[in-house]
Amino acid sequence: MDNFIVSARKYRPSTFLSVVGQQALVTTLKNAIQNNHLAHAYLFCGPRGVGKTTCARIFAKTINCQQLTAEGEACNECESCVSFNEQRSYNIHELDAASNNSVEDIRSLIDQVRIPPQIGKYSVYIIDEVHMLSQAAFNAFLKTLEEPPAHAIFILATTEKHKIIPTILSRCQIYDFNRISVADTVAHLQYVASKENITAEPEALSVIAQKSDGGMRDALSIFDQVVSFCGANISYKDVIENLNVLDYDYYFKIVNAFLEGNVPQAMIIFNEILNKGFDASHFVGGLSAHLRDVMVCKDPDTIKLLEVGASIGEAYQKQAASCDVDFLYQALKIANDCDLDYRQSKNKRLLVEIMLIRLCQLSAKKKNELGDDEAPVVLEKIFSPAESTASASVPPPVNGGTTPTAAAPPVATQQASSQKPTAAAPKIQLPRSISINKTVKADEVAEASVTPLVTRKKPFTELQLRGLWKDFTKSIPEQVHLATTMQTNIPLLKADNLFVVTVNNSFQEKEINEFRGQLMSFLADGLENDLIEMQIVVDETQEINKVMLPKDIFNELAENNENFKKFVSEFGLEIL
Repeated sequence: MDNFIVSARKYRPSTFLSVVGQQALVTTLKNAIQNNHLAHAYLFCGPRGVGKTTCARIFAKTINCQQLTAEGEACNECESCVSFNEQRSYNIHELDAASNNSVEDIRSLIDQVRIPPQIGKYSVYIIDEVHMLSQAAFNAFLKTLEEPPAHAIFILATTEKHKIIPTILSRCQIYDFNRISVADTVAHLQYVASKENITAEPEALSVIAQKSDGGMRDALSIFDQVVSFCGANISYKDVIENLNVLDYDYYFKIVNAFLEGNVPQAMIIFNEILNKGFDASHFVGGLSAHLRDVMVCKDPDTIKLLEVGASIGEAYQKQAASCDVDFLYQALKIANDCDLDYRQSKNKRLLVEIMLIRLCQLSAKKKNELGDDEAPVVLEKIFSPAESTASASVPPPVNGGTTPTAAAPPVATQQASSQKPTAAAPKIQLPRSISINKTVKADEVAEASVTPLVTRKKPFTELQLRGLWKDFTKSIPEQVHLATTMQTNIPLLKADNLFVVTVNNSFQEKEINEFRGQLMSFLADGLENDLIEMQIVVDETQEINKVMLPKDIFNELAENNENFKKFVSEFGLEIL
């Protein structure tokens, strides 16, 4: 029985031509070899599994090749190439800095650098995970890295460039490797599948590519895992089952429920997703990504940003045709807000369900705005459920007149429009589907009174804002610390609907944020403005930089301490 070799090792690139997704860097390295413009130190940085160490090995092999091809590739026939392929080359040295990160390891490397190569022109030293070197090791390496022998070339590889000290960075040519795109990953997986006599659906390979997050090594590892599960035929259904990926179909169905305003259907789909073992946060993130993909399908110029299979791409375009752009913008905002609040929420399922209800209401609100040509009706009073439907559709008699009958709706309409509302009776805007010539049901009126259709946008001044701010502190006498914080930090109006509160520390910020919802609701009702926003700024220097003079300390003690105040009064003390 032959030993199994994982695809990530079996199909590891051995030439520049076989490197996937790094064409610009490969071209630069090949030109440097052909033009004999080789630097003494290189730094390859980028995400995991994108080909940093692989390119370093190919580069080291190629610069020592004695018979380069016309394309700038290694010949694989000379003694240097053969010894490299058989892993017995003494010109190419690899050091794992993760396990050899001490000063002694670097000193041993420096001693080894002095030995010239046996075959070829250069001794190449590949140091992987170089960011793991200790500070002392970096310092010991500086001089050799800056002025190495003519035959020595260093190639450093790292996934965390920010951890390398600037003095090392300044001595290297830096090459930033990109994440491999989904299209390139799918193409390489199709090549591997054909070599292994495996049939695979494009949608299945697309899911694997997206799951790998731009790393080819991860994609090939997932591919091997799926092959072990599916065998020689890889289907989309088997891949999402094996990788525990939520099917696209769920997202398409729940967005259709949003467009229909079908809250029960959206809740049932969400419950089905939870029953399959998926986390709610995973669903929220996936829904945001799905709405984003639908949005990019609205414009032919951005449809190229969609990274899915052909058949799924057609489904996206079909759903995008039935979605309004405004709906997608607002839906993305609601889904993103839910994603941000998810971690802090105590009832996470309720938070997601509220998001689903709001998304369903977006379509219902749009239909209501475009449904009827009739103007919205403003009633002069709030009818109680006990009153009859006749009293809801016909106003009370004016000046002792008789009550009109239901057979004369035009007269009732004229009388209703001639009356002026009293100060105590708030106006209610009914949905456009309720006509003045129709009988108004009590539950429709109650629903219209609970959910207003018009957003309050009344302008307000900073003085009004501060007055309500103080009123809120009086309404929470049990929250002594919060009241004190709000009294000492007065809001400042920065824009039409935005005000800023500057606090002294993060504790005060957290204290206000705990009552943020209650506070903003109080201010919105008092100012009659639903667009009001609050921004909290932490300025820890505000309290530290406050200088207290002796006279200020004396006056503060005299005001706050009755015994001290009495003592000062009896002896006639004062500060000079």
